[in-house]
Amino acid sequence: QVQLVESGGGLVQPGGSLRLSCATSGFTLDYYAIGWFRQAPGKEREGVSCIESSDGSTYYADSVKGRFTISRDNAKNTVYLQMNSLKPEDTAVYYCAKGSYYYCPGSAGYDYWGQGTQVTVSS
Repeated sequence: QVQLVESGGGLVQPGGSLRLSCATSGFTLDYYAIGWFRQAPGKEREGVSCIESSDGSTYYADSVKGRFTISRDNAKNTVYLQMNSLKPEDTAVYYCAKGSYYYCPGSAGYDYWGQGTQVTVSS
């Protein structure tokens, strides 16, 4: 069965870094796009980044461009989100999700989600 499991969240000071991992199973990662989303308390879920399977094209929300980097290791069935220069406004639960296709879809185009990992940026 399809599973996505996030890890790597935690408490970090402003300006610090974290690397989130999304371990996948139950499908061939090579064939599907993977997205990262986040949801802060009282706010709607926000798309953060996405990586395509065909050529590894990547996409980022304006709020994280230049600070976050998404990557994938198909051999390890894992997608990563390297987060640098973290800000308090990055505090949220971060989720990874499997796209229905090889390309990065709109928010409705994801069919499986992980359980999320908490990221808290605070001094």
